[in-house]
Amino acid sequence: MQEPASPSETIHTDAVIVGAGPVGLFAVFQLGLLDMKCHVVDILDRPGGQCAELYPEKPIYDIPGLVEVTGQELSERLVRQAAPLGPVYHFSEMATGLERQNGGWQLTTDAGTRLQAPVVVIAAGGGSFQPKKPPIAGIEAYEDISLFYAVRRMEAFRGRNILILGGGDSALDWTLNLQPVARRVCLLHRRDRFRAMPDSVNRLRKLVDEGAVDLRIGQVETLHGEGGMIEAVTYKDSEGAAHRLECDTLLPFFGLSMKLGPVAGWGLEMPDGLIPVGTETFETELPGVFAIGDINTYPGKLKLILSGFHEAALMAQKAFAYVHPDEKLVFQYTTSSTKVKKKLGVAA
Repeated sequence: MQEPASPSETIHTDAVIVGAGPVGLFAVFQLGLLDMKCHVVDILDRPGGQCAELYPEKPIYDIPGLVEVTGQELSERLVRQAAPLGPVYHFSEMATGLERQNGGWQLTTDAGTRLQAPVVVIAAGGGSFQPKKPPIAGIEAYEDISLFYAVRRMEAFRGRNILILGGGDSALDWTLNLQPVARRVCLLHRRDRFRAMPDSVNRLRKLVDEGAVDLRIGQVETLHGEGGMIEAVTYKDSEGAAHRLECDTLLPFFGLSMKLGPVAGWGLEMPDGLIPVGTETFETELPGVFAIGDINTYPGKLKLILSGFHEAALMAQKAFAYVHPDEKLVFQYTTSSTKVKKKLGVAA
């Protein structure tokens, strides 16, 4: 997995994929087999999309060749499958703008990343995930100054006194990951039970017992500070008693909700919030812009992961013509092509 370039640079690539769910990850593989380099943008901080974020441990039974697989395991398998093809991931970034540029497309993100490519693939499921904001009065005044819904760079939190809110995987993961770099980390959750992986819960308990992390039970009522800088919060415990807790950084992780997001403003026809495509190539009305997975619609559409895989394979065939207009695409089976096997690092 390659590291993205500096956000100040314009990055040129063959294809930009919006969405790192299973269908987006398989699109990386299909495009890569045909000599197309991909950059992938996802608002989440990890691959897997809805599959890994909303039901990571839920069994899936309709993936060909896998009798049973969890959302998390499927995502991990797809990442491993695509890895030899060198994709570059831009996690915790929302795709915000899309415009014509130099005969292709320029996609921008809320982190300032600019990506130029002849092909853009929208694989954003039912839309983009948006963080659920806690119902705290005046919270907007602190957002993106001392209150953040995602961690883009761990180093930006070095030496801070951090209060993390939530009890799911994201809350516990960032408590564990930020503890070595922060001055102090406190996790505040409404109860002393967590909806996270057992290993993460055990590691958290150990750090709390060692005094390396603070754990408080309750819910935030009020934020204190000025000029966007948090100085403390007031929270109420399970008995209703109020407590003041000093902190200079607040990270709420209360889950995600699905919203159509900026895609709706990209000039695409979107009846019922879905993008119409043709079933030969899954190209939209915009040349070089494709839509695969749950975000698209066509007669007979089935919202299944395996349907999205089929769409990704046919999309890649048409995308090749945009990326390599002077070359003739010769279809080759992965079982017999020595070129494909070399690309994947498999012995011929």
